[in-house]
Amino acid sequence: MKTRYIQKQVVKDLKKKMVFISGPRQVGKTTLAKSILKTESSYLNWDIPAHRQAILRRELPVTKMWCFDEIHKYTTWRDYLKGIYDEFHHRHEILVTGSARLDMLRKSGDSLQGRYHHLRLHPLSVKELGIKNHQDFLELLDLGGFPEPFFSHSKVEAKRWSINYRSLLVNQESTSIETISDLSKLELLSLRLPELVGSPLSINSLREDLQLAHKTVTRWLNILENIYMIYRLPPFGSPLVRAVKKEQKHYHFDWTLVPDMGARFENLLASHLLKWVHYQRDLYGEQMELRYFRDTDGREVDFCVMKDLKPQMFIECKWGKSSTSPHLNYLQKKFPEAEYYQVSATSSRQYINRNSILHLPAVEFLQKLV
Repeated sequence: MKTRYIQKQVVKDLKKKMVFISGPRQVGKTTLAKSILKTESSYLNWDIPAHRQAILRRELPVTKMWCFDEIHKYTTWRDYLKGIYDEFHHRHEILVTGSARLDMLRKSGDSLQGRYHHLRLHPLSVKELGIKNHQDFLELLDLGGFPEPFFSHSKVEAKRWSINYRSLLVNQESTSIETISDLSKLELLSLRLPELVGSPLSINSLREDLQLAHKTVTRWLNILENIYMIYRLPPFGSPLVRAVKKEQKHYHFDWTLVPDMGARFENLLASHLLKWVHYQRDLYGEQMELRYFRDTDGREVDFCVMKDLKPQMFIECKWGKSSTSPHLNYLQKKFPEAEYYQVSATSSRQYINRNSILHLPAVEFLQKLV
């Protein structure tokens, strides 16, 4: 496995503070951590009984670096890490890996504030894999960006992995966030969501389909987002346009779940853009976020990259060859300083139109990211 895209930053940040690496299950966090450690004894996994005893007794290895994996399963893990850091950070480097609960630190009171850098690890991408041709891009679209199914180079193995992965998230990861009374209904929700990718997500429709309370569906969507099964994008609103205010779109970290190929391509593009936005935020402190555009007149553009609350880039994705989206032309007049792209999954054409909207094949555009 080649060096992951945040590895150099992790090594650099460890010299100053603790480093937390969060991200979806099986995205490569543990592999990345072990590639940084000088010795195997530096690695402590809460799920391994002998390691768990060492953690609880504070019998830590005599090494320069310590890596705590899955420690978020320990009830008082924040206080534990705070004590370890305050006592030992002058002599030891501390790396912490995990999934949902580490990321949730940013959304709640954080007793560790000022003691750590937080970096998010995303699935593999066109840029990270060095993909330069259309055939390899289609393989990434088919197999997904998680290391195990991608490097299997097998659609059958990728499908088997994806089914098991979804079951793991629903039946194990979700219950680590809160108690769920009806896991079968939650699984039905997870099966329904991939069919809705690309359209604004209606909680009322989901409530009716699953015969659940609106509050329950809302809570479950938050859980699926916290365990890195899905992520949601809010709409971009500005006084210059009559944008919708509340409707969100959702996407999956495992884009192979999405059955429609056009929607799957949109999901892949969303995941690449989110990875780039998080990279800019985590490494450089840029105030960036990913949104989409839709107004009350029905105009819609798939993605809008915001920087300092201003639109920096609008991206429309198309499966095949097509003329320039009139909605991009409309926005270009409203926000002339932004960049505009129309990205195609299958067309090889590359040109710029009279309104400075750049048409690009997917590979060419995605190589510009991370």
